[in-house]
Amino acid sequence: MRVLVFGNSGSGKSTYAKALAAQHGLAHLDLDSIVWEPGKIAVPRDPQSVSASLDAFIASLAEWVIEGCYGELVEDAAPHCTQLVFLNPGLETCQANNRRRPWEPHKYASMEQQDAMLANLQSWVADYYSRDDAWSYQAHRRIFDAHRGVKVEYTDASQTASAA
Repeated sequence: MRVLVFGNSGSGKSTYAKALAAQHGLAHLDLDSIVWEPGKIAVPRDPQSVSASLDAFIASLAEWVIEGCYGELVEDAAPHCTQLVFLNPGLETCQANNRRRPWEPHKYASMEQQDAMLANLQSWVADYYSRDDAWSYQAHRRIFDAHRGVKVEYTDASQTASAA
């Protein structure tokens, strides 16, 4: 089983991926952990290093779950997955999930630091449907629609709870 989970920030990717990994004993890769410099806020790693980390993870493991919003990395990993999962619960759900998000120590030094970034995150999440970058709804929709393998799109957060 090689599952690739993607969607907007707050769509439930991490929750879904962690549950799937625990239930099936899968290795889990949160793409945030390879995209950003460790211990720094919003400082991207060198793109070649990011690609090398993703390729090494995929090549070294027979079963895994990968999750993230990064369209270019989703496209790179998609040919290797046995199931593509697009979490698309809508803007209100994503923003509500972000407001309830527990501290993410792999991204922020403190909960206060994370909370200070919430307004920026919520604005970025709201722009998901109007942007046209690799992390946008447009890019995610194109990736999902073009995928020829097994795929599922969840538009209701309650669907993901029972699916994992």
